[in-house]
Amino acid sequence: MTSITDKTLQDLEFNTVLQAISEICNTDIGKEKALQITPFRNKKDLMDALHQTSEYVSSFTNNNAIPNHGFETISNEIKFLAIEDSFLEVGSFRKIAAISDTVNVLLLFLKKFSDYYPTLSEKAATVELTKFISQKIDEIVDKYGEIKDNASPALVDIRRNMNMVRGKINQSFGMALSQYNGLGYLDDIKESIVENRRVLAVLAMYRRKVKGTILGNSKTGSITYIEPEATLRFSRELNNLEYEEKEEITRILKQLTNDIRPFLELLKTYQEFLSDIDVVAGKAKYANRINGILPNITEEKRLYFREAFHPILYLNNKKKNEVTFPQTIELTNESRIIVISGPNAGGKTISLKTVGLLQLMLQSGMLIPVHERSETFLFDRILTDIGDNQSIENHLSTYSYRLKNMNYFLKKCNAKTLFLIDEFGTGSDPELGGALAETFLEEFYHREAFGIITTHYSNLKILANELPYASNANMLFDEKSLEPMYKLILGQAGSSFTFEVAQKNGIPYGLINRAKKKIEGGKVRFDKTIATLQKERSKLEKTSQNLKEEETRAREESKKMENINSKIQDKLERYQELYDANQRLIYMGQKLDDISEKYFNNKNKKDLIGEFLKMVEIENSKRKKVTVKEKKAKEIIQKQIIQEVAVKVEEIREEKKEKKIKAIKQEANKPKPVLKLGDRVRMVDGKAIGTIDKIEKNKVTVNYGIFTSKVDLETLELVEAKK
Repeated sequence: MTSITDKTLQDLEFNTVLQAISEICNTDIGKEKALQITPFRNKKDLMDALHQTSEYVSSFTNNNAIPNHGFETISNEIKFLAIEDSFLEVGSFRKIAAISDTVNVLLLFLKKFSDYYPTLSEKAATVELTKFISQKIDEIVDKYGEIKDNASPALVDIRRNMNMVRGKINQSFGMALSQYNGLGYLDDIKESIVENRRVLAVLAMYRRKVKGTILGNSKTGSITYIEPEATLRFSRELNNLEYEEKEEITRILKQLTNDIRPFLELLKTYQEFLSDIDVVAGKAKYANRINGILPNITEEKRLYFREAFHPILYLNNKKKNEVTFPQTIELTNESRIIVISGPNAGGKTISLKTVGLLQLMLQSGMLIPVHERSETFLFDRILTDIGDNQSIENHLSTYSYRLKNMNYFLKKCNAKTLFLIDEFGTGSDPELGGALAETFLEEFYHREAFGIITTHYSNLKILANELPYASNANMLFDEKSLEPMYKLILGQAGSSFTFEVAQKNGIPYGLINRAKKKIEGGKVRFDKTIATLQKERSKLEKTSQNLKEEETRAREESKKMENINSKIQDKLERYQELYDANQRLIYMGQKLDDISEKYFNNKNKKDLIGEFLKMVEIENSKRKKVTVKEKKAKEIIQKQIIQEVAVKVEEIREEKKEKKIKAIKQEANKPKPVLKLGDRVRMVDGKAIGTIDKIEKNKVTVNYGIFTSKVDLETLELVEAKK
């Protein structure tokens, strides 16, 4: 059973993460639910939530994207359905049909792709799939949210009669309009609309001559608006039909509400299911932003966060284009407590908060920004004491408040607790506060709790060194500039660099020496030793990094050399084979030449054939009988050699081509010299060289000795400038 207090959530800024997730959610209920996320109390529920988020993240990159699951809230509709004899408006039914369709599509999708989304499919399997709701509503309500004409037989008749009456109204009004317009009783506008009824625009002086009901006047009083008598009779009939239509629609809506009312609980489930999926989607989108993954969750008591980022810091730095430094932290049964020391502003508190917030996020069903090889187990409690803890409401000092907090720690601390304390022991007399802090630390240690604390107290550093299952750590500082490097180094305490930092900030040496004399020599020597060790550690870290880089480079070079050597060896063997074959052919050629010369001299065919057969037999005795398989293999090797040669030739050609193009580009990019009278020039694509006699704008006269030629300035290139 996980139990985490509101104070811990506040200390670790958990609400900032929830706020970010809430903003990503699409629905109002999803946004509210995201803000109410708390750590899970049950491990199965937690693992389901983590796998659901992880599966949703995978949908961003695979081809089976999860369908849209947005919806309009139907909370008011659910309230009305719960009230007997109440009925819903038409718009409400459209929202209910939409949510039902959305759920059905999602349920069918998750059933189809259960291999991709096993945990989400398992959740979907608990929700009933029914098309009755959508079908029932679609029978009555169209896609625009209007009641269909054929929703009931009575409504069909009423609307048919209404259309007929409207036709009669238009017909009678048209006749009256023509009649009175012909008599010249109407204004230029002829007609208007008053109280949603068509009226004649009668000139005031003729109003008594027009039969009908006066429905109003113009602002100036020059026009009287009259509904003709014949039209009025049909309008009353239309009013009666509209009343009947309204009554029939109410009856239909009541009937439809009663048909949907049995599905009240299912509609609640639908809304709950879709809002849960919305929160899962919000967590998945947030995980995508922070590069969150699901690390291995083990039963073994080990917390190992490799290359862990603080998500809030990471996103803030990303906006500012600044670097965020990851930390690697490990807590095991053999190293349960880490005491981080060193100067302020080195990143101690961030390291502390990173571990706490990531563990909290993970236990709340969120993915976290760590390396995939990371792993952790689940804590029953996470206790924190971080930041300014002065309680204004209770009028307690910082130290009193912290003591009260420590008392709570002592009551709750056990082997499944993670405690995180920033600036442990501060707020009181250094010696007395340090002694009490040491006692608390021993108590937490003996209870086998896991924890990280930050401190400046030497006695806590010494204690961490003495306890077998506790260890020191420090935030790495540059030994020359004393600038923080934001890297946590386990296994060694950190110096506060008090005097070094003071010296760097221009405090006079005299004052620093006086301060040194005021404290115990042992303390100074201890701090100085730690500072020296830390500097050495920093140097070793850099050297180690350089050596690793050199080793990697050497390994790569060695691999390259091996490949080159192998290729050269292979080529040598092939050339040797080729050389041997050529030598054999040369020998056979010489032998054949000798036989030919002998035959030329003695013309003895028998000797010729005998010599020739002898030579062939000798050659055949050297040959091995080659199988079809070996022949094919030999042919393949020959083809490979030919292909390699062809590729190499092509590479050389491409290289030459590139060089040529590069040379042309370089030539083109060279600033062109300004040509003057007397310069020796030639055409860009020609060989004959001449001298410039005359330059007129862009035209140049070139003298070639025997003849002159007039050409464009752009077509010439300089051979030799006039001396």
